[in-house]
Amino acid sequence: MKDTLLIGLYALAAGAIVAAAGAAVLRLLRGRSILVHVVVLLAVTVLAAVAGVSTVAWAMFLSAHDMRVVLLTVCAASLVSLAVGVIFGRRLAAAAVWAQQARERERRLEAGRRELVAWVSHDLRTPLAGMRAMAEALEDGVVADRVTVAEYHRRLRIETGRMTQLVDDLFELSRINAGALRLVPTTVPLRDVVSDAIAGVAPLAAGKNVTLVAAENGWPTVRAGERELARVVTNLLINSVRYTPADGTVHIDAGRERGGVWLAVTDTCGGIPDGDLDRVFDVAFRGERARTPGVGTGGGLGLAIVRGLVEAHGGHVGVRNTTRGCRFEVRLPAG
Repeated sequence: MKDTLLIGLYALAAGAIVAAAGAAVLRLLRGRSILVHVVVLLAVTVLAAVAGVSTVAWAMFLSAHDMRVVLLTVCAASLVSLAVGVIFGRRLAAAAVWAQQARERERRLEAGRRELVAWVSHDLRTPLAGMRAMAEALEDGVVADRVTVAEYHRRLRIETGRMTQLVDDLFELSRINAGALRLVPTTVPLRDVVSDAIAGVAPLAAGKNVTLVAAENGWPTVRAGERELARVVTNLLINSVRYTPADGTVHIDAGRERGGVWLAVTDTCGGIPDGDLDRVFDVAFRGERARTPGVGTGGGLGLAIVRGLVEAHGGHVGVRNTTRGCRFEVRLPAG
């Protein structure tokens, strides 16, 4: 009984020394990845067992041959344990990182939804109040002269158009998020899509004295939904025009690369703060701090719709700062 207790104490002491060393190593590596921590924990566990067995074997005065057999057996088992542990540790680390990213994304989406509800409520309440006041004035005959009546009608039409656009954006975003978007891919000449989008955005650009410039050549064809692709290009152009100051330029070009097609819209907005680059495509992110202040920023849905439509095509959209502004890049698979 005494020998058994002594063996247990030897094994416990050896394991405790290894555990203390492992705790110190983990403390030094506290800023490293989950996988590193998992591997260190496995190594400490295996080394503690090896140290305990080796110490007990040494204390039992085994022969040199028996000692080698014990150590060889323990080392072989330890290597197998470490290999299996590292394989499953990588999976565990990947799952943990994925879960953390999913939680972060969910939090960002929830925050975006709350902001969206607040901003949409404001964007609907304000013009509705003005429209109601104008309608009551027209109904009660408070406004009678033809010029003022015509102006009231014009403003009612403009506000109605704004709210219609906002409702359309909300409907499109809900289709994307609900997975109800049904693409009908066709072979689309990108030059034609861009030409139509520029024609539609030209009045907005002219009103702000912003120049729209399209590349002369290099326009590829792409396999995509024509309506959805047109919405992507139009939203990107409108976004860039809105945030580009007067006398600025918005340039659009495209090309083909290995495995796909790219489209880029470059503006002279002045750039986006680095902390906001990852949020540009979030729902309801308007980025008033990111660009030229004092311009209408819409409902904060345009770029979120762009990302949803591009990802529905199996592509990717991103943004980066340039010397004078921003460059939005869309990449679509060859199809």
